[in-house]
Amino acid sequence: MSNHALAERHRLAELLTAAGPDAPTLCAGWTTRDLAAHLVIRERRPDAAPGIRVGALAGWTRRVQDGYAARPYEELVRLFRAGPPVHSLFALPGADEAANTVEYFVHAEDVARAGDDWTARPVPPGRSEALWRRLPLLARFEAGRHSPVRLTLARPDGQSVTVGPAGARTVRLTGEPAELVLFTYGRGARTTLTVDGSPDAVEALRHVLPLP
Repeated sequence: MSNHALAERHRLAELLTAAGPDAPTLCAGWTTRDLAAHLVIRERRPDAAPGIRVGALAGWTRRVQDGYAARPYEELVRLFRAGPPVHSLFALPGADEAANTVEYFVHAEDVARAGDDWTARPVPPGRSEALWRRLPLLARFEAGRHSPVRLTLARPDGQSVTVGPAGARTVRLTGEPAELVLFTYGRGARTTLTVDGSPDAVEALRHVLPLP
């Protein structure tokens, strides 16, 4: 069975190494050093991980992350590449694949697409399908809850996922599963998606979610 999370972990580690500690990323305000520190505390500091999502705990998470970011960059990348320690929830059977396939794919693209000369890379078919399987839930809980319009996220072969307010104007975004996943995570400005819809609907969407 393919381990897409492991493949994306190694790819992300290689991208971080090649970029160095001070390169930009698509994570607002974060350099590659900040991103590496985030990745390490997410699976090695369970006391700090909840603050990634819970605003009331964000201050502690930020302090822990800043402390890790002060470590040698090469150490951070090495810790991330090594995978979760045995006491981490991510070390449970199947947890890494379930929780990190999308996480590491998106963050790898955060590094790869941060420069002005970015290009969309071909994604292996199996990984593309793995991303597609996760898209309905991601679309509902990421892009769908912010969108003022109905969203139809479609593959070139016609398969689609629709989320957003029922009865609202519809905007259709068409592209490969990887590009659609990046859109749901707010990276739409650095995708190759095609956007179709009435000008006012597209503009309303653009106010809350980046578009190409």
